This record gives sequence, C-alpha cells and structure tokens, in this order.
Amino acid sequence: MLRSGECEIALIPVIELQRIPGLRIIPEIAVASKNRVRSVLIASRRPLEEVRTLTLDPSSRTSQALVKILFLRRYGFLPECAERHPEVSVGSHNLLDEADAALLIGDPAMKLESQAGGLDLKIYDLAEEWRAMTSLPFVFAVWAVRSDTCASAPGQAPDLVNDFIAAKRAGVEHIGVIATQYSADLELPRSELLNYLSQNVNYDLDMENIAGMTHYFDLAHECGLIAQLGDLQFIEKEGITEKTA
Repeated sequence: MLRSGECEIALIPVIELQRIPGLRIIPEIAVASKNRVRSVLIASRRPLEEVRTLTLDPSSRTSQALVKILFLRRYGFLPECAERHPEVSVGSHNLLDEADAALLIGDPAMKLESQAGGLDLKIYDLAEEWRAMTSLPFVFAVWAVRSDTCASAPGQAPDLVNDFIAAKRAGVEHIGVIATQYSADLELPRSELLNYLSQNVNYDLDMENIAGMTHYFDLAHECGLIAQLGDLQFIEKEGITEKTA
C-alpha cells in the first residue's frame, strides 16, 4: 500500500527501504532488538549447518532476508526455501512436516518458545545469531513516509516527528497495561510478556541500531537480496537529512 500510494505512512520491514524508492524514515523509532528478541526464531530438527530444507514464515520479508544472510555468511550455503504459514501445537512437529527447519515470527514464535522444553527441537533466536555474527543489534521495522507526502506539506514534518515520538513514549509508559491485555489474548503469562516488551524489544533508532541496519543492507546486497544500495533519508525536526546506507 505504501509503494502504490494507497497509504502515506506505514510501519514496514526495513528491507523495503531498499526496495521502495523515495521513502523517508521517521527518526528515533524502530522495532529492534539489542540482543535476544524471542519472537523471531528458527526451529530446527538438527543443527543449522545440517539443515537442507527450510520453511519461511511470510510475515516478514526482513526476517526472511536475515535468515538467508545467516546461512550464506556463516555456513556458506542456502537451504531449499519455501513459504508456509506455521502451525504450532504442543507435542506436534507439524510446522516441520515438510522441512528440516522453519522460520517463525511473532505470536507463533512466542508460543513455540514457551513450549520448547516439551519438543525435540533446537531453537535459534535470530537477533542473537545476528549479534554473534556482527556484534550489532538488529532492526526489524521502521516507520516510513512517502516522499511526495513530505513534499506536499514540508512544514508539518516537525509536528509529525514529535507526534510519533510522543506515541512511542506513551506506549513504553504503558507496557504493563499492554502486557496484561496480550497475556489473555496469547495465553501466555503476563510476566513473560512484560519481560519481552521491556527487555527483548527495543523501540529506538539510535546510532547503534542504525549501524546494525546499514550493515544488514550491506550484507543483503552482497548476498544478492537487494539490487542496489540507496541512501537513507530521515525526517528530522528541522526537515529532511540524508545518511548513506
């Protein structure tokens, strides 16, 4: 929808910053992880270096590219990949019926992690794997604005940035309330969700996270997952600034 102009602002997988031309990034806000994220996992029957077939959850293009980078850079090969929406149930390996390993994202990953002790599976946290390989955090998503939207109302950019930063702060201040709500929805303990939202997910687009994001773009380009590297443009409170990816 952002690409076609059906919407002006969207939370997008970061890989799309290199695939959709003319986007501006809202600064200081991201969905990232400094180390262990818990909601983006590979579940595998065997060690990753022995995996030959891999099921990819289609929920995040960024995470799909990250998996491919990890295999290519760390193990020198890419398993045969196929997309499939995962199904996770206690005592069942149905998510691995057709593959050696599977990429899980979001709620299915959280639920699987809570069940992992009862399943004969190896669990790999992708943010941890990225940190081990690069010594950098990983950014999964950012808020992006179409450039024509910025051009049509340049004077509104400071207010837009301030509103989004205020929304982030409000969300962080209410993590306890959010954890309570989603505990019932996901059937997971509130303490587990509170820890996840406060310790595993990072909501900043600081210099360390930007360094992780730009390194991810470099490796994605080297692995042939994006055609070319473009400059990153940020909306700042004073206007628009550029940073080379």
